[in-house]
Amino acid sequence: MKKLLTSSVIALTALAGAASADINACLITKTDTNPFFVKMKEGATAAAEANGISLSTFAGKIDGDVESQVAAVETCIASGAKGILITPTDSRALTPVITQARDAGALVIALDTPFEPASVADATFATDNFKAGVLIGEWAAAKLGDEAANAKIAMLDLNASEISVDYLRNNGFLQGFGIDIKDPTDIGDEDDPRIVGNDVTNGNEEGGRTAMENLMQIDPEINVVYTINEPAAAGAYEALKSVGRENDVLIVSVDGGCPGVQNISEGVIGATSMQFPLLMASLGIDAIKTWAETGTKPQNTEGLDFYNTGVELITDEPVDGIPSLTSAEGLEKCWG
Repeated sequence: MKKLLTSSVIALTALAGAASADINACLITKTDTNPFFVKMKEGATAAAEANGISLSTFAGKIDGDVESQVAAVETCIASGAKGILITPTDSRALTPVITQARDAGALVIALDTPFEPASVADATFATDNFKAGVLIGEWAAAKLGDEAANAKIAMLDLNASEISVDYLRNNGFLQGFGIDIKDPTDIGDEDDPRIVGNDVTNGNEEGGRTAMENLMQIDPEINVVYTINEPAAAGAYEALKSVGRENDVLIVSVDGGCPGVQNISEGVIGATSMQFPLLMASLGIDAIKTWAETGTKPQNTEGLDFYNTGVELITDEPVDGIPSLTSAEGLEKCWG
């Protein structure tokens, strides 16, 4: 994978509603343009207002902008934040500054993307990202039936850092599809000839289009496309459409945003695994309030090193043995 160079630009918004001077908190997301993080910010803001917490929000310019998240955490430490909610853009590189925040007395909760190890943060509220990948992998294999043995698969990942959310979804999809994964924390080390290749998207539509174009140069007969999220899936679809192949390729993804679910109904995406960012954010704010008032930290889901906020497969082409919701049902539960 190519090493991504990113600018360290911080987008900072301070939000103060019915705020309590006693409890202040921070939300730090990867970007403020991805619908997933937009909805997470809405959920955190609403929960903070309801709980009388003063919330400051920060976001990087692009997924992978580590320096901006480091600077944001440092700002939160300096402000005496009681709690920090963060979707880490690099689940390893942020460890030192997160340790500083906890040493300063802040409760740190990872949202969506676990740290490595998860114990870097006090708690994690997230989708079971590996299961999310497994669901769309199983669905794609079932849709192809016997032809799954001859699939030509494009893997559209996040970025060169290979953070936890990236390799968990990637390898979950491969396992669900029936491909032997090697190192479960690595991307691209498989030797199955059905995998045409991996490319990075930065989790946005432009990146998805470019990555799809790159992989079609390797094999123009790709017929299965895994994508890290729905914006990347939309970009991949546009690249396929430009060469007249939009109707004979299965695209699968993870997110469950309303635009993505709408793309299910329109045939752009075959299946997606729905996450619940509003729930992640509201649980995080509740946990900060409890911590500030009682010193009690949140507990993990039994048997896991995080609190599982759930996942649902959304498709209009259900297959036997894999529970799913239709796009119409998904539009009743989606976000953004």
